Amino acid sequence: MMQALLFVAGLAALVGGAELLVRGASRLALSFGISSLVVGLTVVAFGTSAPEMTVSVGAVLNGQTGLALGNVVGSNIFNVLGILGLAAVIMPLAVNLQVIRQEMPIMIGVALLVILLSQDGRIGLADGVLLTGLLLAYTVFLVVQSRAQGVETGDYAAERTAATRSAWGIQILMVGAGLALLVVGSELMVNAAVFFARQLGVSDVIVGLTIVAIGTSLPEVAASVTAALKGERDIAVGNVVGSCVFNLLGVLGLSGIAAAFSAGGVGLSVPTSVLNFDLWVMLAALGACLPIFLTGREVARWEGVLFLLFYIAYTAYLILAARQHEALPAFSGVMLGFLLPLTLVTLVVSGIRSQRRRSDR
Repeated sequence: MMQALLFVAGLAALVGGAELLVRGASRLALSFGISSLVVGLTVVAFGTSAPEMTVSVGAVLNGQTGLALGNVVGSNIFNVLGILGLAAVIMPLAVNLQVIRQEMPIMIGVALLVILLSQDGRIGLADGVLLTGLLLAYTVFLVVQSRAQGVETGDYAAERTAATRSAWGIQILMVGAGLALLVVGSELMVNAAVFFARQLGVSDVIVGLTIVAIGTSLPEVAASVTAALKGERDIAVGNVVGSCVFNLLGVLGLSGIAAAFSAGGVGLSVPTSVLNFDLWVMLAALGACLPIFLTGREVARWEGVLFLLFYIAYTAYLILAARQHEALPAFSGVMLGFLLPLTLVTLVVSGIRSQRRRSDR
């Protein structure tokens, strides 16, 4: 009971810290004339991914490298299938053309790069430095591109005026308070998660892929759902895409660097189960966005429901596999023989109908 209370307290600190960080950093960014899409891709995405950062790095420093890696991979799967699906169920999400042409290929390319770097069974120091350097380059590129385009849309244009008038000192104080809460919350959550893994008799990788991944992704849930309700659909989609990129480049990169120094140069080990299954599930989830985005440039409600069902199925598979349940073979057969082919056929039909509607117009 005490560990459960500590877990909830840590989660509350993470969510509260991310909220303060996002509010302060967003206003600072908007005051510099950055567009709402780029705010979603960078400031909001990075801020809401701060729990993943603090939890993963904290887990590495505590020797729980499996928890750190599981948190990154699990958070990305939940971001796309869970958060994007839920936001689309609330309101169909229109997808900005820049996301389709630029951000999606970057996100999928980064996922492929991570899989390639993981083939030797670890994310080492050089890998971590490479990933972190790419994140810095990507962020600078987005900011320069946004300022050159000079785009402002929706409520965020009005917020920029408010942000310009408000005191920068308050915004910086909010960012500092948010970071402090994130550090405290991550420590509580990691310790409780390790305790749960030992009590349940499962690996810390499974706990990272499920409990911790969902917990640290709650700020993304709040940000994307709120943006969808407000009609700021660029923010809802941009937050998910930007968070996935940040998790792979920033969280995994810094975790690899931390592991290289704390583990005597060994780096962040990649379990065989993650290398052979979970990383590919993540790539499939990220890749599934592209054809959906292209068919009408939106995520429809039924597609959101489909994403949610796939996340439920993935989580059920992890639980069955961890417990070596007798229902696992039958469950896997249904997934491979029925659900996946049905989904593929549905997407193809949806694409054909979308093209016909465009032709009619």
